Amino acid sequence: MTTLPPRPPLCLRCWLAVALIAAAVVASFVYLGIDYGALGSAESLRLMGKFVAEFFPPDVSPEFLAKVGHGALQTLAVSALGTVLAAVAGAVLALPASGRIGGPLRHGARFVLNFLRSVPELVWAALMVLAAGIGPFAGALALSLHTTGVLGRLFAEALENAPREPEQALALSGAGPVAAFSYASLPIVLPQWVAYTLYRWEMNIRMAAVLGFVGGGGLGQLLYFHLSIFQQQQAMTVLIAMFVLVTFVDLASACLRKGLGPAYA
Repeated sequence: MTTLPPRPPLCLRCWLAVALIAAAVVASFVYLGIDYGALGSAESLRLMGKFVAEFFPPDVSPEFLAKVGHGALQTLAVSALGTVLAAVAGAVLALPASGRIGGPLRHGARFVLNFLRSVPELVWAALMVLAAGIGPFAGALALSLHTTGVLGRLFAEALENAPREPEQALALSGAGPVAAFSYASLPIVLPQWVAYTLYRWEMNIRMAAVLGFVGGGGLGQLLYFHLSIFQQQQAMTVLIAMFVLVTFVDLASACLRKGLGPAYA
């Protein structure tokens, strides 16, 4: 009968890290001072049930459904345009960020990418609303700026991890740098780039629905309007439209990613 090797004891550093995390969690609850007794009281539960009941039944009148359908198409267009612009800009910045054009450009491109993705989409949307006005164009610009920082970093890392031997072999055979990159390195990383872009599109469709709260157009702006005037039934219809749209985009993106060839990672 074989005996299992003894389980190694947890190190002192691990116990200290767990204790610090537990202390931080407890301190957070104490600092917030949430009255859980009042939250779970019968009166609070009654008010929460009344609030939820006000969202039903959803407004399914033809006029309002047409308005929601227009908002859904606008949200889809904002997410698609923002993602496409970000994919193009990210690919351009990924070349210097991967170190293929020299050290100074690498640091400069990475600084730009870090700055773009460090600013949240809602902040970019607020700035773009001031610059371009309220509407879907501001939402598309906000998504493209933040997503450029994300995709540019991912594209650059894919280029760094890709083998350089095929490109070097073409260069030694007399091919120019553009041709060597286009016929050697680009086919290796392109499936991974497309997969990253589709995944970010899934995330952007959700964020595009939220950007309407700061004037980015689409379903979010429609939801904010009806919630602000306490039309919960209309707001419930918008929420259902958001769920249907996100589900459709998730399924479509998953099907497209399955059809991609294997990527080097």
